Amino acid sequence: MTYVLDTNIITAILKGNERIKLKAQKVILEGNKIFINGISYYETKRGLLAINATAQLERFEQLCKKFGLVLLETQDIFDKASEIYADLRHKGKLIKDADILIASMVLHKNFILVSDDTDFNRIEGLKIENWLKFTVIKE
Repeated sequence: MTYVLDTNIITAILKGNERIKLKAQKVILEGNKIFINGISYYETKRGLLAINATAQLERFEQLCKKFGLVLLETQDIFDKASEIYADLRHKGKLIKDADILIASMVLHKNFILVSDDTDFNRIEGLKIENWLKFTVIKE
């Protein structure tokens, strides 16, 4: 399996959350992969730069080297994002564009999103786990 970390999970790691660190180690030992998505990379890095958090920025760079990045590299991902947007808008349950793009990439690649953001529950077919609570939110 392949997991993709959302911004709130990355933030928890940078703040030293031991539960998430242990879960990530277990996932890797089981032969699974973990990635940071490009949008969460941007959200995290811009925040750390804005507050001049140099120590956390260094830890973040090391985390990125360890896990690697997964990007929005195909038109299919943007097509899926457009479909998700239209569906959520039709239902009157829109979420942030950044979250729609993250979800579309995760869906397109058949990955599992690791997040503490319940907005993702609005997206049909998205596999989500919350490592802060060690529960599966939605499958």
